[in-house]
Amino acid sequence: TMKSFEPDTIIAFGGGSPMDAAKVMRLLYEHPEVTVNQLTARFMDIRKRVAMFPKLGSKVHTLICMPTTSGTGAEITPFAVLTGDDGRKYPICDYSMTPEMAIVDSTYTMKMPKSLTANTGYDALVHAIESFVSAYSTDYTQALSIRAIKLIMGNLKIAFDNPNDSVAREKMHNASAIAGMAFANAFLGICHSLAHQLGAEFHIPHGLANALMLSHVIRFNATDAPTKMATFSQYKFPMARKQYGEVSDHLKLTPFDAPLDAKVDALIERLEELKKEVGIPLSIREAGVSEELFEMKLGTIAAKAFDDQCTGANPRYPLIGELIQLLREAYEGPPRPIQGSSISGSMSMSFSNGNGKHESMESSNEEGQEEPSAV
Repeated sequence: TMKSFEPDTIIAFGGGSPMDAAKVMRLLYEHPEVTVNQLTARFMDIRKRVAMFPKLGSKVHTLICMPTTSGTGAEITPFAVLTGDDGRKYPICDYSMTPEMAIVDSTYTMKMPKSLTANTGYDALVHAIESFVSAYSTDYTQALSIRAIKLIMGNLKIAFDNPNDSVAREKMHNASAIAGMAFANAFLGICHSLAHQLGAEFHIPHGLANALMLSHVIRFNATDAPTKMATFSQYKFPMARKQYGEVSDHLKLTPFDAPLDAKVDALIERLEELKKEVGIPLSIREAGVSEELFEMKLGTIAAKAFDDQCTGANPRYPLIGELIQLLREAYEGPPRPIQGSSISGSMSMSFSNGNGKHESMESSNEEGQEEPSAV
């Protein structure tokens, strides 16, 4: 169809899948000779690729993306996810795929169903947290990541409970784009590697698959003595445990002088509490996957996740056996606290709503929110 009218502009309107489709359509329209194997060739650093990616812009000069969900960040990233003929999800990446224009207007999200609000919102949260601890993260990307985390933690429940709250919707839409800017440069980790394959094998929505794995991945990464460490040159020693503690500090989940493991536990517990607040299942079993089917697919999922492009940026480089263990634990439910006991009795349940104020979970809808900016 594109060949028949030779467009010079593409407008993608919708969630992550339509925007990813537009990126790939542009690519195949300009370079019909490329193959999936070429597009999905692995690399350590996107800026130093050996297998070069086709340059874009010779026919389609402008790709405009208008997201209608608050989660994927695809309107602002160089990524797209393809589903191959084998049913496997393949992330492809090159900065030439970044859209020339993103129109981030939360008006288009006002009618999102509650489940979509929850799943896409949690997806954006995973983008922000994974990019914050990524082996490729920098001071610049972490500033974006932490801002997105604060906005989401302060507004996702409000947007879920009150879908017509325009301020919360705007904050979530902004957070999604900000997290997109962060992971476009810092990349992600094994939470996304596993979520890609859970989605492909069990048809679990992507945001939900990420939510099912995030706490387990944090627990796995939060060690100063990993079996294997990330291999990126700037990542000289394990930093994830300390960085998760920084996230906990920013959210004021524990006293500032609390032990580091208590901070990580508090972060995990708050993330699990958020899932309950927005109706997200707490385990893969609860998401509707039978144990027989899960065990049958387990080894394949772990092997494919190990080979996923996102795995290389994870701060702790996993073994396939460790990925299998993570999946088994996620099938049953939330991870055990690092310190061995629940900390819910002592942790502060205040959080930032992204406007410089900290509210309790029961705070009113309007308190502390800014007026929406003009679009």
